[in-house]
Amino acid sequence: MSTAPVQPIPLPAEWRDFWSLTKPRVMSLVIFTGLCGLLAAPGSVNPVIGFVAILCIAVGAGGSAALNMWWEADIDAKMKRTANRALPAGRMDRTVARDFGIALSVGSVLVMGLGVGLLAAAVLAFSIFYYAVIYTIWLKPRTPQNIVIGGGAGAFPPMIGWIAATGDITLMPVLLFAIIFFWTPPHFWALALFIETDYAAAGIPMMPVVAGHKSTRRQILIYAVLLLPIALAPFLLHKTHWLYGLSALLLGSAFLLLSLRVATFRTPVNDADMRAEKRLFGFSILYLFALFGALVADRFILG
Repeated sequence: MSTAPVQPIPLPAEWRDFWSLTKPRVMSLVIFTGLCGLLAAPGSVNPVIGFVAILCIAVGAGGSAALNMWWEADIDAKMKRTANRALPAGRMDRTVARDFGIALSVGSVLVMGLGVGLLAAAVLAFSIFYYAVIYTIWLKPRTPQNIVIGGGAGAFPPMIGWIAATGDITLMPVLLFAIIFFWTPPHFWALALFIETDYAAAGIPMMPVVAGHKSTRRQILIYAVLLLPIALAPFLLHKTHWLYGLSALLLGSAFLLLSLRVATFRTPVNDADMRAEKRLFGFSILYLFALFGALVADRFILG
């Protein structure tokens, strides 16, 4: 009689499980920044083309997220925050998740190319590759700089939106890319500080795990300092008006003050509360929504 262990059979996946593979909360930020890039661009865009562009950005982001979850299913099973996701919980077969991610990714690029333009499709394809391969497979398990370099993956949507509206890449979409690129490390490291044990259990070399809290907090402050002039650059270079400039100054100053609080306040190791880190993480999300919202308001109110 065979004593081989019986492999668990995945339970039938529901639509909610497929939806969760696309990381909808992250996708909402992707859609918003992509839409802001499209709306802030000069000239006007056909509403149908604009809708197709944002839909493709959203579907492409969902596809790359599904590929991320497919690859990291074993890692997710070791982390309390992610253990109940469809794959580590056994509600979906990994092959199904992989094929779902590939289908979304390829479909979004093809539709973008046919319906919007080849340049927008090429940048979308590279952004998917960047997140699914460069960040997920290569950087994340190997270096504490994973978030720094990998932050480029989340910085592409406003650039793609801008390209969809104008058909080219100018200084302004590069600045929008840079804003999100420099925003990403303090945003994610603030999160990593209060879920450090999860990353340590999964063997992910996030900055707090490898370099410790003191170094991570110092680097959060450095990136917050760099972010302020980069966010102000569109105004200082006369690409926007005072409404955006004032918003960037106020939001950036608040971001800097909260980062300073994280950098200087030494939370005890056994203190699970970590108010300063949680406040910075929460505000960082508000910061990006408000800053890009101000960019669009500046464009439509002040021209």
